[in-house]
Amino acid sequence: MTAPDTTRPFVVLGIQQVAIGGRSKTKLRTLWVDMLGLDLTGHFRSERENVDEDVCTLGSGATRVEVDLMEPIDPEGKPAVHATPLNHVGLWIDDLPAAVAWLTARGVRFAPGGIRAGAAGYDVCFLHPKANDEFPIAGEGVLIELVQAPSEVIAALRTAAVA
Repeated sequence: MTAPDTTRPFVVLGIQQVAIGGRSKTKLRTLWVDMLGLDLTGHFRSERENVDEDVCTLGSGATRVEVDLMEPIDPEGKPAVHATPLNHVGLWIDDLPAAVAWLTARGVRFAPGGIRAGAAGYDVCFLHPKANDEFPIAGEGVLIELVQAPSEVIAALRTAAVA
């Protein structure tokens, strides 16, 4: 086990989202919205990312968490957002550009696409689920989304962390 690096220029503030993939958003919505009572708060569609997504939420303010319900636009296309039911986990990050630069310099592999606007309007990027020779650190089978936290989330979660 290695000692924590105290020079890290960013903080992981908390879970921002969980993304669940399936062949049918309708079936996912029946469980998550109709049965469990999450609020349907948005929709995102991207041909490039092969995803048709409903954005649901639970909680409010700094404790608000997204549950993204995703189906592929083309079930035979890539990426296959439905192939792994738990598609990815999203983490709130206080300084996304600093996090990407620092992690990359230390051998963390990122998925193609760089920092870009995500489904909920926040800047995002993804840690690749598989390492390679050039970048030996990755999600070990889990896609991890880093999400730029808005100022009110940063303030609230930092306050909660010291309380």
